[in-house]
Amino acid sequence: MEPFPESWSRALCIVAHPDDLEYGMAGAIAKWTTSGKQVAYLLITRGEAGIDGMAPDETARVREAEERASARVVGVESVEFLEGHVDGLIEYGVPLRRDLAVAIRRHRPDVVLSINFRETWGGRSFNMADHRNVGWAVLDAARDAANRWLFTDAGEPWAGVRIAAFSSSPQSTHYVDIGDHVESGVASLREHAAYIAGLGQDDFDPDGFLRSSARAAGESVGVDYAVPFELFEL
Repeated sequence: MEPFPESWSRALCIVAHPDDLEYGMAGAIAKWTTSGKQVAYLLITRGEAGIDGMAPDETARVREAEERASARVVGVESVEFLEGHVDGLIEYGVPLRRDLAVAIRRHRPDVVLSINFRETWGGRSFNMADHRNVGWAVLDAARDAANRWLFTDAGEPWAGVRIAAFSSSPQSTHYVDIGDHVESGVASLREHAAYIAGLGQDDFDPDGFLRSSARAAGESVGVDYAVPFELFEL
């Protein structure tokens, strides 16, 4: 893997659910915001189907608040949530591509970021449909946003996205050294307390989980802690 390019100033993170960014990427986000880069979050859903013992409306309220608090830990103030997409049932298609293209035109990022959209996390650990569908839509919407003849009533075209990158992909090509920011990543994940409690895993340790995965990625590239990304040039 090669170091993640740093010659950019604005990024838009697009994911399906609250907590998606915090299971790995938040440490890299902390590094970027600390260095002065602008990072914004766009959530496709509020994760309303994510806590088995809590009704969807209440879950959505709780998880939105947790995501906003989690973002602040790593220096992100802009957190938006789309309407009209259902947690667990996100569909790849023109409606989602349109919503993402509109957001990209509004935020005008150099980089769009999401999480692994491949079929697995490596081996036989199958990835869920929401993550897969959002990843493909992010790639397509970055190009849709640049085409002035698509979604002509939805903002001025933006052709400035140069990179689309997906964290924790089994086909990762680049990495971010987060040796000085792993604690911020852990603190960001801890803000999802209700969600973590709802998993029913009493022994889950955010610090141990994130350090272990970041240490393994770091060992492969010669640093203490790293976040891997699959990068596409657009």
